[in-house]
Amino acid sequence: MNTALAEAPVASVASRAIAYRTRGSSHGPITRLVSPGDVGEWIKPFVFLDLFASDSPAAFRGFGMHPHSGIATLTYLMAGDMSYEDTAGKSGTLHAGSVEWMRAGNGVWHTGAPIGDAPSLGFQLWVALPAALENAPALSQYLAANEVPQAGPARVLLGSYGAVHSPIDAPSPMTYLAVQLRDGEHWRYVPSAGHTVAWVAVAAGALDAGGAVDSVGAGELAVFEESNGAIDFVARGDTHFVLGSAAKHPYELVMGRYSVHTSREALAQGEAEIRRIGAQLRQEKRLG
Repeated sequence: MNTALAEAPVASVASRAIAYRTRGSSHGPITRLVSPGDVGEWIKPFVFLDLFASDSPAAFRGFGMHPHSGIATLTYLMAGDMSYEDTAGKSGTLHAGSVEWMRAGNGVWHTGAPIGDAPSLGFQLWVALPAALENAPALSQYLAANEVPQAGPARVLLGSYGAVHSPIDAPSPMTYLAVQLRDGEHWRYVPSAGHTVAWVAVAAGALDAGGAVDSVGAGELAVFEESNGAIDFVARGDTHFVLGSAAKHPYELVMGRYSVHTSREALAQGEAEIRRIGAQLRQEKRLG
């Protein structure tokens, strides 16, 4: 990996350059672009990112009932329909353009699976929570497509962009957008003050960005140098992508299998709650 990422120069006016690119690792219909043990350490509080894309429901059976603690997950569905259920008491259906926000806090279990025969396309993001929230009660929130606000070509999934605010309160200073550009269209992203972390992941089409010779293509993630600078994009083909920016998460990443916390004590507390909920689910026969 490019160790220059941590040494990137500060640029307050010029557009940011790309510091690192990856296509992650693919397992069937899921491509893991970010994990806490690799790129997530550089771009925290964004510590995990999966791109899921499948033309067949049989090939993508969903995520299954699984636990988390210490993080929040945001699932953005670009195409298809998915069922959801969580131990915070919510269940229903996500349609294209919808958002699932699950602030796991001290511990939660949730699941999602495709419905019908339509292709599935979307991203699942993990966000590391600050110490004040990592062992707080779980909170789930679901936004229909018409509840996600728009700022120009960007849909504001989390946080705010300009004067537009997501109904989902970000747990720390961050912005997460879903953007669609037409072929040849230019867009400049100007981050909020202090958002020195920034990255982009492309689901369809390609982007010229950061002065790179080669476009950032579908299925690829690009991390930008740490600075306060804007980022310029030009679409090559009709392009759909997500973009995150944030103030750097100031805590260590202490990891369990499904959890990320700021300390071993907080992790132990979260994993104990996960086990308690898991035992309850088994009693209710919702787990095998």
